[in-house]
Amino acid sequence: MSPASTGASTAVGAAVSVRSADSRLAPGGPGYRRMSFALFLAGVATFALLYSTQALLPLISGEFGVAASEASWTVAAATGGLALFVLPMSALSERFGRRTVMTASLAVAVGVGLLVPFAPSIGALVVLRAVQGAALAGLPASATAYLAEEVTPKALVTAIGLFVAGNSVGGMSGRVITGWVAQEWGWRVAVGVIGVIAVVCAVAFRLLLPAPRHFTPGSLRPRVLLGTVRDHLSDPLLRRLYAIGALFMTVFGGVYTVIGYRLTEAPFSLPQGIVGSIFLVYLVGTVSASTAGRLVGRLGRRGALYLAGGTTAAGLLVSLAASLPLVLLGLVLVTAGFFAGHAVASSAVSRTAAHGRAQASALYQSAYYIGSSAGSTVGAMAFHASGWGGTVTVGLFAVLGVVTIIVLGSRAARVAAHREPVAAH
Repeated sequence: MSPASTGASTAVGAAVSVRSADSRLAPGGPGYRRMSFALFLAGVATFALLYSTQALLPLISGEFGVAASEASWTVAAATGGLALFVLPMSALSERFGRRTVMTASLAVAVGVGLLVPFAPSIGALVVLRAVQGAALAGLPASATAYLAEEVTPKALVTAIGLFVAGNSVGGMSGRVITGWVAQEWGWRVAVGVIGVIAVVCAVAFRLLLPAPRHFTPGSLRPRVLLGTVRDHLSDPLLRRLYAIGALFMTVFGGVYTVIGYRLTEAPFSLPQGIVGSIFLVYLVGTVSASTAGRLVGRLGRRGALYLAGGTTAAGLLVSLAASLPLVLLGLVLVTAGFFAGHAVASSAVSRTAAHGRAQASALYQSAYYIGSSAGSTVGAMAFHASGWGGTVTVGLFAVLGVVTIIVLGSRAARVAAHREPVAAH
């Protein structure tokens, strides 16, 4: 082949590469709004279903005659099921496609959600919630992998932030709706209403989400999957991001599992509808998650995570006050810090993974929801043992863990940067 033909071939290849890159979705471009809204709705359905019993725990405790630590398993079982199944579901998405797996997951989760109101015992309720969480496992990792493949790199943090914002809206609306409905008609009708809302979100999601254009089917061979997982777990940065996600969610899971008990007891003694409305502070999370990209642009990833951790810790301390306005302010700060930290960490995972993005995201989601299960369970146990102060102590230790990981990561990065010039010399 002549030099001229080689040059022409290279130019053609470059042009094809540019067109391929340009065909990815970007703000203002065709399909971006549909994609954003579709995944926003998927996030709404996921969190509304996943945490549908959280604001209702005092009522569930009352009907079945169980303590907070036992009722909290209706939350922990769902998040635990998601944590266990997110990696296998991500493998299916590598083979059969992100949109297919997300659609199937939502369909099964919605179907189970319509059965939850008929649970005859606390044991049956926990089992149904575990199955529902396992079904929802196909959403988080597949969604972030879809975005990493279909959205331009510059818009990735913002796009993932919008998906996380959908999570916050789902968590908020689910708790607010269930609170007021349960006050009038009981917790069973309340979770049934959430199931119907999730059906609408699932149908709209499937109709709106653009077909993937950059997905390449992978292998379902266990050896390939295990090799990919081993690669991700051997990456120090990814390990740190997984731990950060788990610790942030430990705080969040503990606080929001227990807050209903605290506010329905003295000195607040709030009715169930008002307690459900407390979750309107999730709107703060919607804002902080959707602006995470700008935060990283100004402060860098480490700076953004420090700010998120500091905000969360400040919220925990403020919430110790016996004043309802201060408790609400504490919840606002915890929510803002958590969602900002989660959006920054999860988007960093997608950008760090050079291959097997679905598995990288799945490992993050698994760690994240293990943190949720741990926070729900340990936070409730701490509340039972020593009140709200015990739950706050658990959260502060988790935030300290986040800060420690960031400090150690910064030190490791400086050492690596110092060694590189020496090695080159």
